[in-house]
Amino acid sequence: MPGETRAKSLFESSCSAVMTTQLPLPLALKPHARFATFVEGPNRSLITHLESLGSGATSEVLWVWGAAGSGKSHLAQAVCAARPGQRVMYVPLATAERLAPNLLENLEDLDLIVIDDVDHVVDSPAWNRTLFNLFNDIQAARPALLLTAKNPPGATCFRLADLASRASAATVYQLQALDDADRRHALQRHAEARGLELSDAAAQYLMSRVRRDMAGLCAWLEVLDHAALAAQRKLTIPLIRATLAARS
Repeated sequence: MPGETRAKSLFESSCSAVMTTQLPLPLALKPHARFATFVEGPNRSLITHLESLGSGATSEVLWVWGAAGSGKSHLAQAVCAARPGQRVMYVPLATAERLAPNLLENLEDLDLIVIDDVDHVVDSPAWNRTLFNLFNDIQAARPALLLTAKNPPGATCFRLADLASRASAATVYQLQALDDADRRHALQRHAEARGLELSDAAAQYLMSRVRRDMAGLCAWLEVLDHAALAAQRKLTIPLIRATLAARS
């Protein structure tokens, strides 16, 4: 299938439909990765900017960087989910070994392109060339482009100097880590989105015994959700204790 025809057939549906029914690739959005479940903490200006990007009110190249587990992928998917009915593509490069660089070809007709964990492919000449071509291709059509990484563009060691130059022109934000109070609040929002009630005491108990970054906490929350469903019990400290012990 020619590149342009392939791109249109794959990507012209809404964000959720594209990623759950048409692509034979692991590109589905997590159901709880939404702005409503993200606690902004010290990131108010970034969230405002991303909400504007998600609403289609702005079209630009945006680069968001922060430590692993800080919520970059959550926000990347939240931006996609905020554009229902538009032509959106989400590419998680943490799974780049299962993806081909030509996935990013002929995308200039999309409304939004989100490339998550771009630093995972900095050593790949093929991905460097494809990303550089993408920057060039979107200049005329001006779809919104969001990239996330662990470092700002200047500290992301692309092999291709011209790609590094293109990336340096993006609007850059650092995603700041949440403090413990905001992290607990975020965990409770995620629990609520799953239909669970997580008390302050239960949330604090979990946070004191597992990885404290949001990615780790949410992974444990998914485990606990299944445990609570299987036991037909509320998400209490005894249930959390028993589940952690069973997994140790």
